[in-house]
Amino acid sequence: MKKIIPSIVLAMLLAAPVMVLAQPSESVPDYQGTELIDVLKTFIDWLFTILLIVAVVFLIIAAFTFVTASGDPAKVDKARSFVLYALIGVAIAVAARGLVALVRVIMSP
Repeated sequence: MKKIIPSIVLAMLLAAPVMVLAQPSESVPDYQGTELIDVLKTFIDWLFTILLIVAVVFLIIAAFTFVTASGDPAKVDKARSFVLYALIGVAIAVAARGLVALVRVIMSP
């Protein structure tokens, strides 16, 4: 029970900035008649944002684990793996953005 409450509080604090961005936009994009590349770019942009948020969460968890490890090698290894996963997530997000740019260059007349 002691671990659940801080986890819930941390999740709520991380979700607060996202709630601000949940305001309705003034213009809704019309996807009828758009090219496949534009739809793919929109999807990759969303994927990029989600992966960056996940990477930041992993870095925060890793920092918390490093601080609370108190010399325990298992916890330090766990924190290092979290950092590695965060870096892999960022690399995938950057590769996804690059893939869209590459496809756009190849498909452009």
